[in-house]
Amino acid sequence: MNTERSARDFTIVCVGGSAGGLDAYTRLLRHLPDNMGVAIVIVNHLRTVSTLLHEILPRYTAMPVELITDKLLIRPNRVFIIPEQRDLHVCAGEFRLKPISKPRGWPDVITVFLRSLTHHWDGPLIAVIVSGYDGDGAEALCGIRAVGGITIAQALDTAKQPDMPESAIASGCIDFVLSPEAIAQEIVRIACLPRGPA
Repeated sequence: MNTERSARDFTIVCVGGSAGGLDAYTRLLRHLPDNMGVAIVIVNHLRTVSTLLHEILPRYTAMPVELITDKLLIRPNRVFIIPEQRDLHVCAGEFRLKPISKPRGWPDVITVFLRSLTHHWDGPLIAVIVSGYDGDGAEALCGIRAVGGITIAQALDTAKQPDMPESAIASGCIDFVLSPEAIAQEIVRIACLPRGPA
């Protein structure tokens, strides 16, 4: 159906992070226009503490910032925040929330979401890995590239905690290594690229 196809004809940008991620998120959002036509999805590690990102980040962007609820429609020109203790998936142009599949040890919520995108999102994809502990997201980056997506890691000298972007780079499937400000410029550049007929 045409409405279904047009509903997905925009880019999803997944920004995955953990410790030190707030600094990267705010620096990134400050440099993104509010009318690019992309959806920004921030997937941050939180196991037991409730997220406050949906209250903090509106200070840094004119885009609406929403805490994701189950079956929420994915729309462009918005920032979406994963809630704590949930795995995030996509299905039929909507977000789906499930109980976290790895309740102990380092979470893998970024990997889970990126893999869901590769299987269930028809539109363009950009995966961004920023400051954080451990290596969540790294295992899914080659899959993002395999479906034509773009992968970006935060430059290690700009990250408060470089473990996560370092693991992303070590995957061998990173297209760009940039500061948060330069990541924003690259997202704008990619969003403005003309797309050929499907």
